[in-house]
Amino acid sequence: MANMGTTITTTTTITGLTAILLAAGKGERAGGGVAKQYRTLGPQSVLAHAVRSLARAERIIVVVGADAREEAEQAIGAPPASLTFITGGATRQESVRRALDHSAALPSPPSHIMVHDSARPFVPDVVWDRLVAALADGAVAAMPVLPVADTLVRGADGIAVDVVPRDALYRVQTPQAFRFDALLAAHDRWPAGSAATDDAQMVRAIGHDVRLVEGDQRLEKITMADDFARIAALNGIDGLPDIRTGTGYDVHRLVEGKPLWLCGVEIAHSHGLSGHSDADVAIHALVDAILGALAEGDIGQHFPPSDERWRGAASWQFLEFARDRVAARGGRITHVDVTIICEAPKVGPHRDAMRARLAEILAIAPDRVSVKATTTEGLGFTGRREGIAAQAVATVLLGAEG
Repeated sequence: MANMGTTITTTTTITGLTAILLAAGKGERAGGGVAKQYRTLGPQSVLAHAVRSLARAERIIVVVGADAREEAEQAIGAPPASLTFITGGATRQESVRRALDHSAALPSPPSHIMVHDSARPFVPDVVWDRLVAALADGAVAAMPVLPVADTLVRGADGIAVDVVPRDALYRVQTPQAFRFDALLAAHDRWPAGSAATDDAQMVRAIGHDVRLVEGDQRLEKITMADDFARIAALNGIDGLPDIRTGTGYDVHRLVEGKPLWLCGVEIAHSHGLSGHSDADVAIHALVDAILGALAEGDIGQHFPPSDERWRGAASWQFLEFARDRVAARGGRITHVDVTIICEAPKVGPHRDAMRARLAEILAIAPDRVSVKATTTEGLGFTGRREGIAAQAVATVLLGAEG
């Protein structure tokens, strides 16, 4: 790419550099029933990849949608200490402005800023170096671009009119890099109610040049469902779904005078299970298995027995929560296996009803649900009919359609 950027120096650094990562969009065109930044790409979410690609910044401000903080935290996993979340606005422009105001209010505001879209999950080091080198060379602003490879034509009424010369046309990527005071001034002076295509346009509007540096195909944007596999391939990620397995185990005491619930089915029996909720020991084990597959704690963490809201609660609510957490991660439950350990009652006559009920709650086919039972041959607390135990295994597929 001719006449672009400065000499790349990988040792060039800019002190006081903050990265703004925009992740407040809904990303619905990418499909999957969840915003694209929260879907998985290989072993991590799109958002986690984007955060890690900005790790060389001194600060990272992740701009998320209202009420999306917890979802973003779970998608990122273990965030760097330099990361801060803020809530974005109704538009991209408003979200950037909120991040700028947040930065300006810091005891030590940044000297330079990079604005990046989470839909571009991978920033190659070579592009980062080109942007930093441009800033170090005195550029007020810089952005990565790629040449337009295809022939372009103007059209009218479905007819090609003339060819547009493409030798001076480029496709713009992010991150875009700026001197902080210049970008803040550009937002201050931008006409109210007028939409900007990007921040570089706003900086140009107040008279600053924006230096072009060479972009990279690996920095392409995820927009549609097919883009996930393409971006994964460009960045050397196998793109295979993330298969997770979790296990769960629970025990409840048998007592007289209580109904007995197992796998969401009420079973006639002389004793029921004691607990803060309805004490469905099989569902509790299964909830732990699903949460374990997601590495999101256990049932007691999300529904503590000290919380009166869950006294006597139906355990299917806990299972629905676990199911929805899988969906929020862009995944699906592919198989569950529950083993009930007791001397009585006999589980066999109720097995089909249990499988059907679990399948209904989990919104999966009954042939993906296994329910078994065993005894301990009269040994231990289950052998003495003092209680019932259950163990469960759940297999979860993250980053998969359907």
